[in-house]
Parts: sequence; C-alpha cells; structure tokens
Amino acid sequence: MTLALQPAIGILGGTFDPVHLGHLRMGIELGETFQLAKVHIIPCHEPVHRAKPSASPLERLEMVKRAVADEPSLFADDREIRRQGPSYMIETVLDLRNELPNTPLCLLIGIDAFLHFQSWYRWQEILTHSHLIVAYRPPYQLPTEGLIADLIKERLQEDAAYVHAHLAGGILLRPMTALEIAASDIRKQIAMQRNPRYLLPDVVLDYIHQQRIYY
Repeated sequence: MTLALQPAIGILGGTFDPVHLGHLRMGIELGETFQLAKVHIIPCHEPVHRAKPSASPLERLEMVKRAVADEPSLFADDREIRRQGPSYMIETVLDLRNELPNTPLCLLIGIDAFLHFQSWYRWQEILTHSHLIVAYRPPYQLPTEGLIADLIKERLQEDAAYVHAHLAGGILLRPMTALEIAASDIRKQIAMQRNPRYLLPDVVLDYIHQQRIYY
C-alpha cells in the first residue's frame, strides 16, 4: 500500500555570510506561496562555487539561528556544518530524503543559480529527489536553447499543488519581492564602520558587533 505524502518542505542553502533580509523573505514568500510545512535554512560548511566565507561555519550557523528564532516557518538546519568538508547540495538532499522518505522536497534557488544548475555536482540526481522552485525578480530571461531550456520544457509545472502531489522532479518558477541586498555589501559596510541596519535582522547585527565579525 502506498503511503500518503507528507506536506512538502523547502531547502534554502547558502553561505549566509551574513544571513540578511533577502534570504529570509525568499524563504517566507516561497514557503507561503507553495504552502510548505517548513523551510530549512542550511548554511554550508565549505562552499564549492565561491571563495571561503569571511565568518566561520559556526558563526554563520549562529547568525541563522538568531535570525529565524521567532519565525516558525523557518528552521535553522545544521546538517552541512555537522557533515563538514565541501558542501554539495546532492548530499544534503539525499540526507533529507533518507530522513523523510515520504516528504516532497523543494530546493529553493534564485534564477542566477538556476541558469548555472548544470555546473552543480551530480545535478541530475537532485531532480530525482527534489523539486526546484526558482525565484526570479522581473524582468528576467530564460534561455531558449541548451540544457536549461530543455529542462524547462521537460519539467516545468505551473500548479503550486504539484509539489505536494509528487516527491520530486518538477521545476516551478515564481516571482519574488525585489530586495537588492548583497551579503558582500553588508560585510564592506561593517568593515568601513558604516551602519547596515535594516538590511539584516537586528539580532544578527548585534551578534556581528559582539563577535567583531567582518571588522
């Protein structure tokens, strides 16, 4: 007998160096749009597509924990920090799939990351075990040919309910509030002793000042 699927959950990974309001709005908006049971915010231990973060893994995890402490729809997930080593999303997805075999998984990514999805380690397997929910800010353009274009033709779904009816495999595109916030700009402002308030949660900024991160 086939068991009924559990409510879908979201996966939002990144360096979060530091976590800011753009990250949190993405988790909340996509979580609400797709009625996700929860969105796991997962700071990586060691990124594979960018330079080493300025803050340590434990500092970035602590910032995420503080940022989501009062938001029940978001969950600070430490699995990549605990796993250590380079953080490959396929390993995180497989870990969650083993833990939650009957729960649809939705990987939340921005349009820029999606356009380079084929460069991800074992990217085909990610779609075997998870949906992709791609957030974009108008205007945007999708390729008309190539691997990404083919993926969209094969897997694009319009109905948000699709992610609750299938364990994995769909690609869904959704617009999102345009918050042009960059963690690199926040780090620069702090290093220059400028005030980045209202770009990130106050509790995160307080922690940064207390620990003298990015100075």
